[in-house]
Amino acid sequence: MDKPFHDFDGVDEAWIRREKTKARELRKTRWWRHKLAQGLCYYCGRKSALAELTMDHVVPLALGGGSDKNNLVPCCKACNNAKRNILPQDWKTTFDI
Repeated sequence: MDKPFHDFDGVDEAWIRREKTKARELRKTRWWRHKLAQGLCYYCGRKSALAELTMDHVVPLALGGGSDKNNLVPCCKACNNAKRNILPQDWKTTFDI
């Protein structure tokens, strides 16, 4: 049986759960509401309705990125789904956004 992707990088499940909890807590803050108020996707720059924006880890948790303000950005659902668990510079060279 294959291991999950993040196991290859030495990132353990408990750490990922803690980071996801931190991200959920940050969603409740004034800081995050301010980020969403701009209504812009970090990756494609398109204006979106607040309900269409999601929180994304620029450096994915699976690659060791944490849930801190420097690593969390609003993005549209399309970009979040397309980016998945890769770094933005790798994603932008693979997909034309």
